[in-house]
Amino acid sequence: MNQFTITTLPLDGLTLITRNSIEDSRGIFERLFCADELQGAGWTFPVAQINHTITKKKGAVRGLHFQIEPYAETKFITCLQGAVVDFAIDLRRESSTYLKWYAAELSPENQTSLLIPEGFAHGFQTLLDDTELIYLHSKPYSPNHERGLNILDKKLNIQLPLSITEISDKDRDWPLL
Repeated sequence: MNQFTITTLPLDGLTLITRNSIEDSRGIFERLFCADELQGAGWTFPVAQINHTITKKKGAVRGLHFQIEPYAETKFITCLQGAVVDFAIDLRRESSTYLKWYAAELSPENQTSLLIPEGFAHGFQTLLDDTELIYLHSKPYSPNHERGLNILDKKLNIQLPLSITEISDKDRDWPLL
């Protein structure tokens, strides 16, 4: 049995991964990640870093973050508890979808992950309290290569599902386009 259903999304290279779980009287088995199976979806790198977040308040925003070369990274985002609307914004100037964004709800219930290629900014808003995410990165974090976009930038016109309850000063202060 294939452990994942891979769905290509309207922004080139952006992929929704749905986990196909196995359930019996003991509970559920679910593969969160498999490099071999996800190679066709665009994951062709070793995992360089794994990050974990717990966001306490519904409506909180994290992002929009990305890294520039040589630390531009592919991310694989999975929600372990709670729910988020996860945003990916295409920053590839040569792309026909430059500055377009896509939003996907990620939760344990819908068994989805988002595979975000290099050249995209990423952020999310929590839909529930105590939301937990795990991120797999193709490159390590480099503070000198970190950049961000302001999620409230009118030029991006991102439609947040909730009013923002919390956002870091750093994320609020990212420049406008």
